[in-house]
Amino acid sequence: MTLAGRTALVTGAGNGLGRAITLALAGQGVRVIAAGRNRARLDEVAGPSVVAATVDVADPASVAALAGTLGGETISILINNAGIPGPVAALTDIEPDDWDEVFAVNVRGIYLMCRAFLPAMVARGSGDVINVASVSGKRPLIRRTPYTASKMAVIGLTRTLAYEVGPAGVSVNSLSPGPVEGPRMTRNFTLEAERTGTTYEQAHEAFVSRAALHRMLTEDEVAAAAIAMLHMPGLCAADIDLSAGMVAP
Repeated sequence: MTLAGRTALVTGAGNGLGRAITLALAGQGVRVIAAGRNRARLDEVAGPSVVAATVDVADPASVAALAGTLGGETISILINNAGIPGPVAALTDIEPDDWDEVFAVNVRGIYLMCRAFLPAMVARGSGDVINVASVSGKRPLIRRTPYTASKMAVIGLTRTLAYEVGPAGVSVNSLSPGPVEGPRMTRNFTLEAERTGTTYEQAHEAFVSRAALHRMLTEDEVAAAAIAMLHMPGLCAADIDLSAGMVAP
């Protein structure tokens, strides 16, 4: 089974996991529409097989405009990766606007993108949707209630939507990565060390010791998992846990 010759639309493609997934797809011979809010970052990813497209997934008008622009494309792969981490605070200290922003991007964004691009897949009788969730949607992550709640919502959306469009030949799955190496986790370890009066190294060790592989993931590993999912035609309504064996505290 080959992915070459297909067209994919990836949101949040300007950096992080979205960028890694975009490049991995391009490496498989896929034409990729790299979508996101930051055009400068998207242009850095663009190349012979990657076309940049600006969109705010939480804005219905912006998504509709993107769908209109891409009307001539046969998009058979949709990777809903766009997401924000939201506030780090106790639930009682989180403002409603901050809570709503997390759900607007992380959940509403997937709804709007699927609403815009699924009908063509259903009409053709084929297609693949991967919604990027998180292991944090299934395990405790203290002081991150809007993020964890939004990611659990993504898993629920995925499983229900799979049964709606599966009979038409469209597969819908979610990918739930664990912690990924990068600036965000570096910041988290720094803050945790300050909070607990320990060193950065101690904060890092306390965290990765909970993983069976005793480490975090890399962006390329998450991208490889997305590619592997697309090579599994019988995969549908599934949530893939990719966490290096990370367990809750």
